[in-house]
Amino acid sequence: MKILGIDYGKSKVGLSLADGPLAEPLKVIRYKDFGIIRQGIEKIVKEEGIDKIIVGVSEGKMGEESKKFGLILSKNLGITVETFDETLTSQDAQRMSIEAGVNQKKRHKMEDAYAATIMLQNYLDS
Repeated sequence: MKILGIDYGKSKVGLSLADGPLAEPLKVIRYKDFGIIRQGIEKIVKEEGIDKIIVGVSEGKMGEESKKFGLILSKNLGITVETFDETLTSQDAQRMSIEAGVNQKKRHKMEDAYAATIMLQNYLDS
């Protein structure tokens, strides 16, 4: 089963992919219009043969927006979309990238994809 992990944000989303027991970073999509992110995810779902999407949710207002985002994806794509706690994944991703020696430019570019990977890996492990 192929699973797409999403770290949703107001201007960019981090994406990760799992085709088995391990998650890996895929990419970050930056957007200003919701249609761009919807089309980008729809394209990935088709190209990669995604069976399920996991959207990371935090607490508060952003968590509610993430849940709404997941519902919209579920309706538009017709596949299973679940939510999973992503609390502190961005901080963990940043810390792990620094410890791994990833340079600042690449770290900043891919940070949301790393956060999505941590969230998806936590989902797989649970």
